[in-house]
Amino acid sequence: MTDSVEIRKTSSVLDEMNEIQERITQRAYEIFERNGSVFGHQLEDWLQAEQELLWRPSIELREKNGELLLQAALSGVDPKDVEIEVTPEDIILKAETQHQHEEQKGKVHICEFNTGTMFRSIHLPTKINPDRVKVEFNNGLLKLTAQIEQEARAKKSKSEAA
Repeated sequence: MTDSVEIRKTSSVLDEMNEIQERITQRAYEIFERNGSVFGHQLEDWLQAEQELLWRPSIELREKNGELLLQAALSGVDPKDVEIEVTPEDIILKAETQHQHEEQKGKVHICEFNTGTMFRSIHLPTKINPDRVKVEFNNGLLKLTAQIEQEARAKKSKSEAA
């Protein structure tokens, strides 16, 4: 069974990227303060903040027959919670996920399920037509097909002078 996911066309992904960066910066500063405001560990603080706030799904991006094909592993994510934004140059995948333990189901020894914000920004190697994007979601695998802009295909096929 294939589930439907809505695609939003947007003019820019910059606002979204700035918002995420601001959240990570704020959390990294909180970690810095919690660790005694000791300089020299800024990268570790940033990476910890990023890991706490976001999870990035694994993806595969390929080009075939004038299309870009994107697959993203979104195991455990409900299709209705997935947001997709597209521009001619970028694709953003977002979702909020929750994983909770119920005490009546026993004691949890290990849990690697992600909870929080799933966010993945993919800058495309060639321009696409945002009006010609299709998406399928089946068994935790999101498959997005985007038509490459005719102009981008024409430039690619021209031979370059030596």
